[in-house]
Amino acid sequence: MGNSYAGQLRTTRFEEVLHNSIEASLRSNIVVPRPVFSQLYLEAEQPLAHNGRTENDDEDDEDGSESNSPPIPYQMKPPPEGCCTTDGYCQAGRDLRLSSLASDSLDVLPGFMLIGLKSPALPENLLVGAVDHRFLPDERGHNALLGFSGYCMGCGEKGFRYFTDFANHINLKLSTQPKKQKHLKFHLYRNNQGVLVKGAPICWRGHGKIDGRIRQLSSSLPEAHATSDEQSTSGALMHSSHTPSSYAAASHANGAPQISDTPHSLTNGIHAASSVAQTVINHSGPGRPSATGLQTNAGPPKKRHKGWSPESSSSSGLLENTGKVAPSSSVLPSSTVSANGARLDASATTSSSQRSLTTHSPSGLSVAVPDQLLHTCGLQPVIFKGHGPLPQLTGNFSEVLVSSLLQSCYLSSQTLPRVYQHYGPSPIQPLSTEMQILLTVYYLVQLGPEQVPLIEDLEQIFMRSWRESHLSEIRQNQQPQIPATQGRHYGIEAPPALPGLPQHLGLAPQQPLTPSQLPWLAQLAASSCGEGVVVLGEQVGSLAQGLQQMFRKLMEGRFENTNYIVVIVTASGHETQSCVVVTGKHQCRALAENMFSPNEGLREINHQLSSGDAQELIQFCSSLGQEGDMDSLLDSATLDSNEPSPLSSSQESTEEKTVKNTHSPKDSHSPKDRVLPPKETCSEYAVEWRDIRPIQLAVARKLLSHVCAIADSSTQNLDLVSFDRVNFLILVPPSEVTFQQTVLHLWSSGVLRELGSVEQDCVSQREAERYVVKMDQSAQVRVDSLIQEAHSNSYTLYILVHDHAHWDVSSASYCNTDTGLGLVDQLLNSRQVRDAPNILILHVTSFPFALQTQFTRISPYNEIHWPSSFSNDVDLYHERTRYFGVSELLESTRSGSSLPLMRCDSSFESMASSLEERFPKLHSAVIRTTVLIHHYCTALMAVSGRIGGSHNLHKHTSVETLGIVQALLSAAQQCPAHHGHMILLRIPSLALAAWAHRRLSRVRRQLGLEESFEIILGNPSQPLNVGHSFIDQIKLWLKIQESDWVPRTYLELEALPCILILSGAEPQGESLPRSLKYCDLRVVSCSYLQRTTLEQELGLAAYLLKAESRSPHNTGPGSDLLESDAEKLSSTDNEEEEGQENESSPVSSNQPLQSSPDVGALDPSPTQSSTSTSPDAPKCTVDTTPSPSRAQTQFPSQSSSQSFIYHQPSLHHPSQSIAHTYSLSQPIFQQQILSQNQLLAQTNSQPYFQTLPPHQVSHPPTQSLAPVRPRRHPSKSTSSSSSSPRASSPHLSCSWARGVSRPPSVLLPRSLYDIITANDGSGLPRCTSFLPHMSVAWASSFRPLLSKMMTCTEQSLYYRQWTVPRPYHMDSSNRTEGRSDNFHPRRLLLSGPPQVGKTGAYLHFLGILSRMLIRLMEVDIYNEEDINLNVQFDGVHYKPPNALWPDPDVMKTLPFDYIVHDPKYDDISLVYCPGYRPASDANTVHQEEVCLRRRTTRIKLSKYAAFNTYHHCEQCHLYLGFNPRYQIYESTLHAFTFTHLLLGEEIQLYFIIPKSKEHYFSFNQPGGQLEGMRLPLAADRSPNCIKSPIFTPTTGRHEHGLFNLYHAMDGAAHLHILVVKEYEMAVYKKYWPNHILLVLPPVFNGAGIGAAHFLIKELSYHNLELERSRRQEGSGPISDVWPFIILADDSCVMWNVVDFDARNGPVEHAASLKQVLQHMEGCPDLAHYGLCGIRKWSSRVLAGPNQRKPFSRGHVHDFLLLNVDRSQNIQYDQNRFTCHDIDFTLRLHSAGLLVCRFNNFSVMKKQIAIGGYRTFIIKTKMTDVPTSVGPSQYVCAPDSKHLFLATPAQLLLEKYLQHTSHKLFPLSTKNYEHPVLSVDCYINLGPEVTVCFVSSRPHAVNICTTGLLFSGLLLCFADAFVTPSFLKKFSFLKGATLCVISADRSSLRQTVGRLELEEEWRFRLSDEFQTANAKEDRPLFFLTGKHI
Repeated sequence: MGNSYAGQLRTTRFEEVLHNSIEASLRSNIVVPRPVFSQLYLEAEQPLAHNGRTENDDEDDEDGSESNSPPIPYQMKPPPEGCCTTDGYCQAGRDLRLSSLASDSLDVLPGFMLIGLKSPALPENLLVGAVDHRFLPDERGHNALLGFSGYCMGCGEKGFRYFTDFANHINLKLSTQPKKQKHLKFHLYRNNQGVLVKGAPICWRGHGKIDGRIRQLSSSLPEAHATSDEQSTSGALMHSSHTPSSYAAASHANGAPQISDTPHSLTNGIHAASSVAQTVINHSGPGRPSATGLQTNAGPPKKRHKGWSPESSSSSGLLENTGKVAPSSSVLPSSTVSANGARLDASATTSSSQRSLTTHSPSGLSVAVPDQLLHTCGLQPVIFKGHGPLPQLTGNFSEVLVSSLLQSCYLSSQTLPRVYQHYGPSPIQPLSTEMQILLTVYYLVQLGPEQVPLIEDLEQIFMRSWRESHLSEIRQNQQPQIPATQGRHYGIEAPPALPGLPQHLGLAPQQPLTPSQLPWLAQLAASSCGEGVVVLGEQVGSLAQGLQQMFRKLMEGRFENTNYIVVIVTASGHETQSCVVVTGKHQCRALAENMFSPNEGLREINHQLSSGDAQELIQFCSSLGQEGDMDSLLDSATLDSNEPSPLSSSQESTEEKTVKNTHSPKDSHSPKDRVLPPKETCSEYAVEWRDIRPIQLAVARKLLSHVCAIADSSTQNLDLVSFDRVNFLILVPPSEVTFQQTVLHLWSSGVLRELGSVEQDCVSQREAERYVVKMDQSAQVRVDSLIQEAHSNSYTLYILVHDHAHWDVSSASYCNTDTGLGLVDQLLNSRQVRDAPNILILHVTSFPFALQTQFTRISPYNEIHWPSSFSNDVDLYHERTRYFGVSELLESTRSGSSLPLMRCDSSFESMASSLEERFPKLHSAVIRTTVLIHHYCTALMAVSGRIGGSHNLHKHTSVETLGIVQALLSAAQQCPAHHGHMILLRIPSLALAAWAHRRLSRVRRQLGLEESFEIILGNPSQPLNVGHSFIDQIKLWLKIQESDWVPRTYLELEALPCILILSGAEPQGESLPRSLKYCDLRVVSCSYLQRTTLEQELGLAAYLLKAESRSPHNTGPGSDLLESDAEKLSSTDNEEEEGQENESSPVSSNQPLQSSPDVGALDPSPTQSSTSTSPDAPKCTVDTTPSPSRAQTQFPSQSSSQSFIYHQPSLHHPSQSIAHTYSLSQPIFQQQILSQNQLLAQTNSQPYFQTLPPHQVSHPPTQSLAPVRPRRHPSKSTSSSSSSPRASSPHLSCSWARGVSRPPSVLLPRSLYDIITANDGSGLPRCTSFLPHMSVAWASSFRPLLSKMMTCTEQSLYYRQWTVPRPYHMDSSNRTEGRSDNFHPRRLLLSGPPQVGKTGAYLHFLGILSRMLIRLMEVDIYNEEDINLNVQFDGVHYKPPNALWPDPDVMKTLPFDYIVHDPKYDDISLVYCPGYRPASDANTVHQEEVCLRRRTTRIKLSKYAAFNTYHHCEQCHLYLGFNPRYQIYESTLHAFTFTHLLLGEEIQLYFIIPKSKEHYFSFNQPGGQLEGMRLPLAADRSPNCIKSPIFTPTTGRHEHGLFNLYHAMDGAAHLHILVVKEYEMAVYKKYWPNHILLVLPPVFNGAGIGAAHFLIKELSYHNLELERSRRQEGSGPISDVWPFIILADDSCVMWNVVDFDARNGPVEHAASLKQVLQHMEGCPDLAHYGLCGIRKWSSRVLAGPNQRKPFSRGHVHDFLLLNVDRSQNIQYDQNRFTCHDIDFTLRLHSAGLLVCRFNNFSVMKKQIAIGGYRTFIIKTKMTDVPTSVGPSQYVCAPDSKHLFLATPAQLLLEKYLQHTSHKLFPLSTKNYEHPVLSVDCYINLGPEVTVCFVSSRPHAVNICTTGLLFSGLLLCFADAFVTPSFLKKFSFLKGATLCVISADRSSLRQTVGRLELEEEWRFRLSDEFQTANAKEDRPLFFLTGKHI
């Protein structure tokens, strides 16, 4: 039905395919069977004709089948009635023709593509449709999903799952069965004019297209089958990840190997079919967000996978073994070249790009490798397979290495990605075979004699050539291809010409390069380099003949000066073939060592050391020529010094004895300088690594915000509010120092005390070790224990911190348990951790690249990048330090005015190179380490002064090494406390490091320097070992008293003069102290060139510099080059910094060269300090920035002022009377100022002159000596500009203190230095274009380069798009887990530069996360004392204080307290009460100030608290209807109507009642109409039920209102109704779907709280009458219906009860709302009370006088128990906005009803800043936005032109009276004795005016006013009870103010006349006012007058 592939079952091939499948499956070690039948579909078997294939031919071919039977007739489904059937239109009548839609704007859904369809009725036009790209084939016609998915571009109808239905909808009107292969013809794209045009045809059959996906081929050879090809697969073109153990990469992650047809190679523009075996491409799932970058081919797993073609079966027979090979070290081997979407493993690829791709040579063709090849030539040639099959090597093939890496590069560069097929009708072709070979020759020609070829360079050459050849097509079609939603466009741009590449190859030639032209063009190119590159091509008939000729000439010595031989075969009638043979000795050694995996290389080194192969080298290096043997000189030095250290005649036994007794001499004696007296302490010493820095706080808060974002997301993957504490476990690499370092940081951070994990007094480092675990075999138990604990403690949030996360990314299925690798995958990626809702994983790394692939588990939104601390030289975080990282080191190499901080040692390189030629069988690491240690030993001998004629020893070491040793020995002599520097020697091999440690220790002991410096062996698996004398020094410096304390981390070695030999295959997160001065990396491996490997080695030198003294215009060491941290980039996640570049450098040419007076320091001060350090600011420096010319002219004088003499005070050798002095500023000239003999050793100066800038070479070394001597001898001053007398002498200032302001110098191997300092086409360091990690592979060779303008986020997206994990990567299986996206929802990634402080940041994050969870469990409770408490009552106090219930008779005897004591009413008018005297110092404040200054207290929520919508727990999930994890409850809307006499009309309310709450209501059975609420009887008693309905009026608090009473009610059944306004109904229903909502009428949308309480009370009374009537009809008791309701504020959070039985007096503790209400409802005489309430909580109320009264009469607020029966005649004022409860209580009391407050209960109110009825908005009528309008503008004169306000008139009146009554009632201001008389209502007249409330009702209870003179009269809506005679009872002061308020002007005049007010009050026409409302808004009017 249109869903099959475009191919039919090939029955003729069935047997062959089946046979091949069975045979391969039997050979394979993979259990999963290979697909058989899928191979028989869509095989592109027919070769392409020379002229291509026409469109009609393709169509005709698809119509037919292999049988000659006629086509089956097909009847289309009849269209629906009334629909459109016109051709070119859909059934909805919308035009689909391309000509009509070409200019229209069409919105295409993500994942869909515009396709042109052919209709038989419209041959001249195309129809436009949208089809899911997963159901379309790739460029070879494969990988299309079965079926169809599309939608109509006309009417937009979606959901077409069958092409038949889609064809019917678009009116194709076919006579045959619709097939998508036949009618989906063309891709559509928009041209430069934005017009939709026809693009490339859809390739259903695979003809004429280049394969974009190269499948992986698993091994079909038995494991024992090992030929020369098996070795050849390990060959490498010095690739960044090439190792032979990467066989594992050839296994598919699923275990099911896949093969596809190979890309067609291009020969003169003609396609030729071929086959290739490469790694499978893995694509992201369809749910990947767009933030991850452009997707290659997202889609779910396909139903049918492609198998292998018969052509590939021949090649599969000889492929190398690609079974699972578990990586055996922390550095996983991986040798790959990118193929589109996959990484081609060099050990698994032996195929070529020709038609017959077989690794076997044709029958009878083989090449015999000559015997004695290695012995004769001194090298082991490396043969790189190129194009065509390599002949089989026979004979002595073990001395030849064969690699397929070059061949893989050729294949990947010919594999065009799919995106380039959509660039229009003109095809974009890959490079031809001939062009690839010619470009390879040009690349080899431009290489230097010592350079090793890099596959990345050659790959970029291919890409640049291809881009330039198709630049016009790419630019023309580039813009419309990338949608704007994809973020920054990593487009392909034309890069600049490659250096060394001829300009005529900048663009592809117009005519194709023919095979006949290739040999002579290649020879022409090779002729430019002499004999360096030789091309064999003109008379070579086959590769076998060419290789035979090459071997013959090589044995004859004719290729002695040749590095590369290129064999080219261009036989007529055959495809072009080629291979490259490397014959350069240096290149062959490098490539051969590169074929070792890191583990294999270390094993080879160990073998050479243990077998004695290196002994000859060691003896050779020990010889010093004419000076004699090193050991004999050391022996003589030992005997001369009279030290009791007998030497053994055997070097090995001596070294072993030295190791065993290293510290015995130190323990046997105590030198004078070991215990320093107090006067010799160093005041400049300070350890700051314990401090938390501002940027670390910012990163911690950033981490917290990401965690909160996960919790706030709609996915509900993290429920923060359900956790009450934090627990954590930190996982670190298996390094003892890293483990102890993390423990130390954890212990000193205080996080454990903050989390409450341990007691504050007993916390120790031992206690902290429980929270850190090394990732070894013990980690399994610890993590399993945490998982079990997490399952049992669901209220604890567990954080798994994976520190140094890039260290182990191995898949557990590919690793042996013995290696320790794969534990991270096994533990952190387990299902238990993934599914645990309370476990969050935080990966922390400096190199996140391995975790940023297409199948990463970390969302790009969950990445946190370390921010840049400086922007435009502005310190964003006020740091005292500035980070100096890899980019700053690189920047120092580009300045010409000073010695760069990162450099190479030419003398060392020369000696190492000569010895590599002398010892060709030894590993280069053995040779380089031996030479390096020899240099250090010789330098120690030369500097110590113990060796006679030591000046002659200088030529046996390098100036760099000599300067390092000089600085090490001299630094401690300048400080009274003997502070010094650390020298880091990085030796990856443990065996070599141990040997180096023994050798250096022996030399140190024999020279008597054991007390001068320490030598430490840094073994990752062993703890730190430091001598006792040095431990005593450290304890003295750190002021440690513990006798058994020993340093466990390198950080604790701060200021200790030492040599640290750091071993291990790679650093494992060890932090180094700031006393690190030199980072010697001269023996690190140059074989594994990945970005992570390089940057983590350079990261050892990362440093934090002092930043206080930076000048504003000097950027100092800052730089914005690309790096793996924020400062590598020109902008970071601070997006506003993007595009800003920092051009200055720490040693730039516009800064003077200045350095410290450290002896032998070869590097200048990067902070350019010109003043010495002062005691007050020991690490501050002063920057100066003269012009470049000035800096150059000052160079000699500066060097002279920075030279001093190193003395050996305890030794006096005759030849050392004057010590050697080294210039610090001109080490590049290697001047060595020696003794009075003026000896200048310049032995090794020549190599340095070759690397100097011209202006430096021009100065002879002798010129700088002139100013040195006269300035040095008289004063011995260290600096001419020193202002500190302390710093004028080296012995009076601490060299360490000066050193912490300078980053360390880094020494690199020459090869690494050249690579790192070179830039690529984008201006970034060349190493950034390397493969990011060994465990990942490039997704395509056609990737763009990293951009210099990328932020860290964009860099992450780049790697997420362009890298895929290898099969042994732990993320390789992530794509198969079946989720819509592959991201773990609770996984974060923190990345930052090395040594920047990430540990402190995430530890602080743990602390603030814990505090936040505590705060989430805490709320701000109003904690205010009652106001106006100095009332003196003479009445009776209620006794006893612990009475349970009030007695009505006793309560009547208590006086009513008119005074309002609630602090929230601190800004209202006092209510006059006889006997009360206000405080004279009472401050008058405004209400806004009260809200701002109200006192609150943080209190943890009890288990009986009320919660808002953010609370989620399993117990109260019924309140969470909006949560997608729970059911959304159904509710119905019911209308309820009743008549109220006061309103004079019917009131219609609406109830929204969930189905689960309908039992609380009564309905008439027939129609289901709501009749009322069911009320219980007063006599009902139920221990688990609350009888009173709870009404909570609320507005604006749908999220923050405390409506979840489940915990507060302690499970009791209750009726809770939310009273909301009509316009908020929908949002409250959304957030609280399981709550009953009472919706107020629309007329009350703008009303205040008074209206809500009014309607609640009236509705409740009406419902009470209805319930009584219903019960009367049922013959039930009438008066027994429960008449009480509860009016609760929406901010009541907790309730408390006073316990009088406590030992220490009354104690208040939490109580449930159920307990409070059941106690109040259980009061025997409750029906006698009209209103009850409880006290508002305050922490000081128990100590107050009111606590002695358990009950009182007075005002109650916020939580009321109202008797609607007894209070039926007293209503709330529906118009009131403020003080409505005070007004209601006063009127209730005046009516004679009892008001009782239960003082033994209290309610806590939460501070909620959002919403509420106290939020008033004053806005104008015109703008409808809040405006700043003063209270005086709230009223105006009637009929005046005034600015009308869109605010209720009542609110304007209340606010006006509150703020201006001191002017309206001038006699009442601060006059408590003469209050304002207010009749029948209470209105707030402001805090300065006192109001006396009286009721005009008959028999009302009023205060006695006899003899009281009032200062004013307020009549507000006076009713008939107010009469003239009533008013004449009161006396007024002369001039008292009258204010009469009415609804309109007529009623105002009527009131004045009816009450005869004009008799005693004088009125003026100007005294009439109205509220500032328009007439339609019904303003209020009031009249003022004066008493006569």
